[in-house]
Amino acid sequence: MRGEPSCPKCGGRVRAPGLFADSWQCASHGAVHPLQPVVPPSAPSLGAVANRSRVPVWMPWPLPVGWLFTGVAGAGSDGAGARATVLACRGPGPLGGSGELLLVAEEFGVGLGARFAGVPEPAAGRAPADDEAFREVRVVAAGRPMTLRQPPGAPDDRTVFVGESQGVRLWAVIWPERSGLTLHEELVLADLREAGSDLDLVPCGALSPRLLE
Repeated sequence: MRGEPSCPKCGGRVRAPGLFADSWQCASHGAVHPLQPVVPPSAPSLGAVANRSRVPVWMPWPLPVGWLFTGVAGAGSDGAGARATVLACRGPGPLGGSGELLLVAEEFGVGLGARFAGVPEPAAGRAPADDEAFREVRVVAAGRPMTLRQPPGAPDDRTVFVGESQGVRLWAVIWPERSGLTLHEELVLADLREAGSDLDLVPCGALSPRLLE
């Protein structure tokens, strides 16, 4: 398990602000919002990320039957708050076996979603156009309808959808690829920054290794 902040774009080591730079630095990507260490899933860890985040912490709510929360992390400095969050959950797949879902909310340019999706970072303010996407799905995020489109180029082992609303990008990354059917029914997402004491009701499972990749 990582014990130090890392680059949200590549997972590499980052250098803390100092005499020569006033921001966290990655040798490959320059100034970045550092991805904070991942901790085992629990209501307190979930609350800690939600309370310091400047972007949503998305979770399907209620979770599908048999699904568990399996980890969360935020990218950003302690003083400025998280500019990106990633939440993992896992449960029975629609075609048998198990599936895993990562939901990433991020400001443009952080790069965390593209890293987990395995695709290039879209240009700021631009989601895949209709003629670039294979298909699209609808979700309801904090009561607002939202369209997510499947960008080209994702690895064969996963399904990726991405969209944006009010200046924040939302990524949904699903393993294995056939579990992408999870999003064929309209998914309802809650922003856990607004959950309050309901966080204590979230069922927790083992830490997702996806968050450590």
